[in-house]
Amino acid sequence: MSAALLKLGAVLSTMVLISNWMSQNLPALVGLDQHTAAPGTSEKIISVLYPGQDEGWQVYGSAQGRCVCSIKTPVPDACAGDPRHTRLQQISAHVLNVSEHMQLLTRRTAGDLQELRSSETILDTLEKTLTSAQQNPQELSDRSLQELRWSVSQCRPLRVLLTRVRADVAQLDSVRDELQGISVSLSLLQERFTLQHYQQLQQRISILQQHLHSCSSHLGCGQLISISAPLTVRSSGSRFGSWMMETSIESSDNRVWVMDGYLKGRRVLEYPSLQDFASGQNYIVHHLPHAWAGTGHVVFNGSLYYSKHQSSVLVRYGLASGSVLQQRELPDAGFNNTFPYSWGGASDIDLMVDGSGLWAVHSSAGRGGTLLLSRLHPLSLQVLRSWDTGFPKRSAGEAFLICGTLYITDSHLPGAKVAFRFHTHTHTYQYTDIAFHNQYSHISMLDYNPRTRALYTWNNGQQVLYQLTLMHYIHTHTPLTHTHTNDTHA
Repeated sequence: MSAALLKLGAVLSTMVLISNWMSQNLPALVGLDQHTAAPGTSEKIISVLYPGQDEGWQVYGSAQGRCVCSIKTPVPDACAGDPRHTRLQQISAHVLNVSEHMQLLTRRTAGDLQELRSSETILDTLEKTLTSAQQNPQELSDRSLQELRWSVSQCRPLRVLLTRVRADVAQLDSVRDELQGISVSLSLLQERFTLQHYQQLQQRISILQQHLHSCSSHLGCGQLISISAPLTVRSSGSRFGSWMMETSIESSDNRVWVMDGYLKGRRVLEYPSLQDFASGQNYIVHHLPHAWAGTGHVVFNGSLYYSKHQSSVLVRYGLASGSVLQQRELPDAGFNNTFPYSWGGASDIDLMVDGSGLWAVHSSAGRGGTLLLSRLHPLSLQVLRSWDTGFPKRSAGEAFLICGTLYITDSHLPGAKVAFRFHTHTHTYQYTDIAFHNQYSHISMLDYNPRTRALYTWNNGQQVLYQLTLMHYIHTHTPLTHTHTNDTHA
């Protein structure tokens, strides 16, 4: 009995040692160290998911909001053909089966040991009674014989227990043989892991680190995949209007500017910070020389850009100097509710900024009212290049720009969603279905700020922020591109 238990203990100890060795060495065996962060990452990164079966990193970051960089190299499932990978999967499955078997034997042995401890007192009493009867048979009485029969009957379950222990010992022999086979397989796997394989893995790790560094430098860009719940900053002003912060990524300016209404307004309120704006205190007033139209205004590099009332003229106003620095007509652009967004409001021209510069969303009769996206020179306001998205502007609720990709909503009312995106880099478009919560039922301004990485909205007299989740993909192979025929040049 004791020999069998000792044998079981030895096998359990061996199993623990093998399990610990595998958890520590198997990831390194296939070139995946899950405990050491890869160098070359950025301080912007707040968490990293390290390589898994598809051999890729996902990096989550950004100061505000959430940006995801997804790096996969080589092409997914490329490792599935590696015989070492296949063999390792087989060994892992085998170890799992052996582990489950060992757990079953451990639970059963624990129960058997408890039964043996319960029977130990009965066996001691029986042994004393038999010794006494052997030494003094004349002292045996009927009562003593009855007690002896009862003690013997209590020991009968030990036969079943012994039979089960013998079966467990046989299974332990089988488990020992399986563990020996696993050990041999692992040794062969290590022998095949030659210096050449190691160098190949090192090269692949180097490539992953390079792309991880590239990914971290693009944490402000990516493809929009979700929009957070709204955060109401303040309730102020009329039903329509716009509010904004500096959009230049290099700037540290935290002022907030508010332009209430969409027609004939000239007063611009300036707050020192978002906190001051939320409390409605400490503001100053700028009086513009020209009334504005719509709500598509933007602050970029210390200048306020807006559309002049009842014209297609764009104005660049210096907030520091308090004067107009430049004004220029946007060629062929509709104005005065000729091609507005679906909510109207003289929203014919919508100015916006991404990380690369100043843009305008507009339309013209010559383009049949389809939504045009034009990149502007921030000083001269000249059109550098234009794209025809093919989307009817009057059907758009609002639009915003992230890293050269224009996102268009299908409505300004409850139930609205981001239904369309146009990529200026590839001249392609896709229909999307990204919902966001229109809490106050009527959006008249929607803009993405690349510096704060948040979506700003004016929603029925409420100033609201949304955080975004962006996905940025980096691949080792060059993706195919498709040229869109509606690309135009100014």
